[in-house]
Amino acid sequence: MNDQTVLALAIVFPVVGSLLLPLIGKGSIRLASHASLCLVAGSLVASAALLPAVLAGRAVSLGLDLPMGLSIAFSADALAVFMALVSSLISFIIVLYSTSYISHYDHQREYYSMVVLFLGGMMGIVYSADLILLYVFWEITAITSWRLIGFFRKEDDVWRANKAFLVTVFGAVAMLLGFVSIYAQTGTFDMATLRALLKGVPLPGITAALILLGILSKSATLPFHTWLPDAGVAPSPVTALLHAAVLVKIGVYAFARLFVATFTLSEHTQTWLLAFAAASALVSAGAALIETDLKRLIAYSTVSQIAFIFLGFAVGNQVGVAGAILYVLMHGLAKGALFLCAGIIEQNTGTRDITKLGGLLRTMPLTAVSFLVCSLSVMGIPPFGGFFSKYMVFSGAVEGGRLWIGFVFLAGAVLTMVYLFRVFNLVFLGDARMPEVREASPVMIASVVILAVLSLGAGLFVGVPAALATTAARQIVGMVP
Repeated sequence: MNDQTVLALAIVFPVVGSLLLPLIGKGSIRLASHASLCLVAGSLVASAALLPAVLAGRAVSLGLDLPMGLSIAFSADALAVFMALVSSLISFIIVLYSTSYISHYDHQREYYSMVVLFLGGMMGIVYSADLILLYVFWEITAITSWRLIGFFRKEDDVWRANKAFLVTVFGAVAMLLGFVSIYAQTGTFDMATLRALLKGVPLPGITAALILLGILSKSATLPFHTWLPDAGVAPSPVTALLHAAVLVKIGVYAFARLFVATFTLSEHTQTWLLAFAAASALVSAGAALIETDLKRLIAYSTVSQIAFIFLGFAVGNQVGVAGAILYVLMHGLAKGALFLCAGIIEQNTGTRDITKLGGLLRTMPLTAVSFLVCSLSVMGIPPFGGFFSKYMVFSGAVEGGRLWIGFVFLAGAVLTMVYLFRVFNLVFLGDARMPEVREASPVMIASVVILAVLSLGAGLFVGVPAALATTAARQIVGMVP
């Protein structure tokens, strides 16, 4: 099997497979859940099979040219494969967790179909080599996330799902207008051709602003961040998928692909973007500091941490970009586990209010330890994985002469420590208010423990993911003069 076929399978498994899941589910929900695991695993294995090629510096491409500058073109380089591996790995663990978490809810056939199609949208985005194709998959993720956020069908759930849909879709329309503006100037949507044509010349301000509107709205960056905490009404595996594995990472990936690897931003636009990211990091960290709803608190934390990834990509040097790429993995592992732990706590105690909890370390020790391990990684405490990515991002900012931005983000990092220690203290320490509460099912506990172990292992053996992240950074930083 050649690399082009493997690349096609990485996308076909989740996209086409998701269309078959409702039919499989009519016979047996259990069979549908197992089929979902197999489809996500298939995409993970296919992406992993592309590693030897991209590490050797070979881009794997396939495509079909269409009229009017359109094409169906996919390409796998180190950045795309890294993002695909992170998304599919964490999605696999989330689907595994889901087999127990949603087993007693309605609409399970739709759930599995939407989750797998959601991953398929991400695979399409990371491997797209054409702007219009990227936009098509971008909107697939919007539709699937809309259905998943409103999974419980309550009036408030539907309202919040509609809010998320409208914010991200209007941003996507603005981004599409930016793409059309580029086509009007160049006559093509192909990213490789655009890279050669523009040769590092900064995009016009209005074009860059339109594209950034789409990116910032999808990544829930200030001032478009409010839809993400509201999405906490969704089932916990869905919030883990949105916050950790796929959705908000789409924005930072698109920024890396478009404004690091293909186009460039003017110095003025770059400064404004860094200012927005810094404000987003501080405001959302402050909101997390006073929030009492566990899932909303973790969501605000996500908004803050995404700003750190933007910092690494926006400074544009190899150290910062490598740190941002590594940050995607470390944040995905740790934050995914935090949301899954929140799901266990909510399902077993009946509340997400951290002021009503306490002493769960005694009754839910595995959940408590997993939560602590992943919190330490998000804080950036050595030797956990989050320390190395955060250190590299800060180093990139200093190397790029953005010392003032680095200090602002350092303040955000301190706030991260404060609010996560506050959560652990209120939820897991002190007197046990609910002594009858016990651990969740073995499958759910295994899922969070695996993510916690990976968060620690990614730090202890950081050289493995860092090698791929550095290769990706070296490739994309060198693409645009």
